[in-house]
Amino acid sequence: MTENNTETKGKVGKWLKRLGWAGFLFFFIKGLVWLAVFWGLGSFIKC
Repeated sequence: MTENNTETKGKVGKWLKRLGWAGFLFFFIKGLVWLAVFWGLGSFIKC
C-alpha cells in the first residue's frame, strides 16, 4: 500500500513540475472565479 502511495506522489510531483507555476496559478485563479460565480448566484437566488 505504501508503494502505491509513493508512486502516486511521484506522479503528482512530475505533473506539477511539467505544468509549472503559471499553469498552477491559472487553474487556481480559475477555481476561485468559479467559486465566486456560484457564491454570487447563491446570493442572488436567495433574495
